[in-house]
Amino acid sequence: MKKKIILVGGAGYIGTVLTDHLLEEGYKVKCIDNLIYGQNDCLNDFLKNKDYEFTNIDIRKKDLLIEHFDDNCSVVLLAGLVGDPISKKYPKMNDEINLNGILNIIEICKKKNIEKLIFTSTCSNYGITDNNIKAKEDHDLNPLSLYASAKVQIEKHLMSLDKNLYLKPTILRFATAFGLSQRMRFDLTVNEFTKELICGNELLVYDPLTWRPYCHTQDFANLIKNVISADINKIGFEIFNVGDNENNFTKKMIVDEILKIYPKGKVKYLEKGFDRRNYIVDFSKVSSVLGFKPKYTIKKGIEEIILEIKKNKFNFENKNFYGNYNLNL
Repeated sequence: MKKKIILVGGAGYIGTVLTDHLLEEGYKVKCIDNLIYGQNDCLNDFLKNKDYEFTNIDIRKKDLLIEHFDDNCSVVLLAGLVGDPISKKYPKMNDEINLNGILNIIEICKKKNIEKLIFTSTCSNYGITDNNIKAKEDHDLNPLSLYASAKVQIEKHLMSLDKNLYLKPTILRFATAFGLSQRMRFDLTVNEFTKELICGNELLVYDPLTWRPYCHTQDFANLIKNVISADINKIGFEIFNVGDNENNFTKKMIVDEILKIYPKGKVKYLEKGFDRRNYIVDFSKVSSVLGFKPKYTIKKGIEEIILEIKKNKFNFENKNFYGNYNLNL
């Protein structure tokens, strides 16, 4: 009998890539998502698969949610207003979704016989670190946004749960994502910089020497797939930074990679942007414990995005379609 995986927020940027991986591995996938960004079309191919099930429901509606969770399945919690800008734009909904809605899912998992709950958090929780220090999982957290603050609160809640519960959560602190997806986003640094330069626009880069780690959508999906099948003693009540030490980049380093391929690109560097985050992250734990080694470099991610843009795969006339800009309410 095929094991069922429930992806809460499975119609998003990472969730759609993960769905591909899980279906190919022979899992049944149940996606719970309210399509808050109007990304319905990205599910069309999945809906043709007999092992895929989609439920359109809002995680704030706890009473309606519980009947859609099966005992003894694994749950991957990807849902939320993802990113600092969208959470800042909708602060009330940030609390309703990124806090209360997520707590609803955790409570349901406790009531059902669910052992594995994988919560996707963010390396943005580190905020600002000393450039001489790579933040490990036990580094002090310094969230600078509503989005990261909510993630930290959920992390603390999960880690405070009774260790004798059947539920054994795992927290994955994601690096900043890049790469292709069925639900493509161009509001993420690597993707945005590549798109703007290739399309002939002048790219404005604020605080070009600030650091951040990056990780490809395919690598995220592969890691989550491996966590789903991992021994619970390895992952239960554990926190992992997810990314690769070699993909700690400054914004300028990303631009330089793009310009190596497309030297005609127009760039203007500016200081004192609104985003103060600046952190370098250590990924040795996820490598040593789970054997995770990302396959995608930033250079490779840039090359594949350029290839797809040149194929005219994307319709950039609707500027707000490829990103978490506005909610489809």
